[in-house]
Amino acid sequence: MTITFITGANKGLGRETARRLAEHGHTVLVGARDREEGEKAAAAVGARHVLIDVTDDASVAAAAADVARHEGRIDVLINNAGVHGPLGDPGDLTAAEALAVLDVNVVGVVRTTTAFLPLLRRSDDPVIVNVSSGMGSLALTHDPARPESRVVAPLYTSSKAALTMLTTQYAKALEGVRVNAADPGYTATDLNGHSGPQTVTEGTDAIVALATEGPGAGTGRFVSRHGEVAWS
Repeated sequence: MTITFITGANKGLGRETARRLAEHGHTVLVGARDREEGEKAAAAVGARHVLIDVTDDASVAAAAADVARHEGRIDVLINNAGVHGPLGDPGDLTAAEALAVLDVNVVGVVRTTTAFLPLLRRSDDPVIVNVSSGMGSLALTHDPARPESRVVAPLYTSSKAALTMLTTQYAKALEGVRVNAADPGYTATDLNGHSGPQTVTEGTDAIVALATEGPGAGTGRFVSRHGEVAWS
């Protein structure tokens, strides 16, 4: 049975991904930093909650140790936890704000991937899915026909561009591990005040597709529900 660990899975895209993959027959581990909310979400989707704060080295190490004790391995790691940061004029941005966004959206992925890689190595078909965004795509954010071009979110967009590049580097270097990035698209979640036109189910289509591909599928890709995304 496929064992899947998802960060930031107590709400939004993470929770819906957990629900859908549980329906696919995966053993799902709901990673969340809030114990009460994480346990509630896990119970709702038929999963197990694992306490994890991706900004804390000790918490991430403890989460990996917990999974090692209980499941012994994972087959799929979904790095979903993310924050938005300030919108609008970047003239007032502070270093503290930048560090806070990067710590979750980029450094948190590094922490989690490093900690869980030994558990992935025990899988016959290890997979990493990084939840990125078309907001980090140069092509999409410069296309006036796209909603991504009309939003100014300097820290979120730059962090997601970094995450997509990080994905390609992992894909090149981690032999035997498929590593891909997903663009959920403009989806109604807490992150955007539920303003997105897509449902949360539509927003998880690319994540679920990447998490359920069979052995031999490609690596180093950036994929939306409509296909591969141009990001340069």
